[in-house]
Amino acid sequence: MYTLNPRITVEAGKMGGKPCIRGLRFSVYDLASYLASGMTEEQILREFPYLEKEDFQAVYDFFASTPERITVLEASR
Repeated sequence: MYTLNPRITVEAGKMGGKPCIRGLRFSVYDLASYLASGMTEEQILREFPYLEKEDFQAVYDFFASTPERITVLEASR
């Protein structure tokens, strides 16, 4: 497992190696897409109660500090 920050992790065999929130099967891209679709943080928290308010800032920081292209880790064979 690779930790990008305390709330963003990458595991080769989980979610296709995409960055996820706190090791959950919920990627940073999932959260970003809900926000981009117009959902508010409060709506997302109600819909996904396992998410935490602090997860949003971690995702904002992730996208602010990540290069345009992110390499997805492949599962070991």
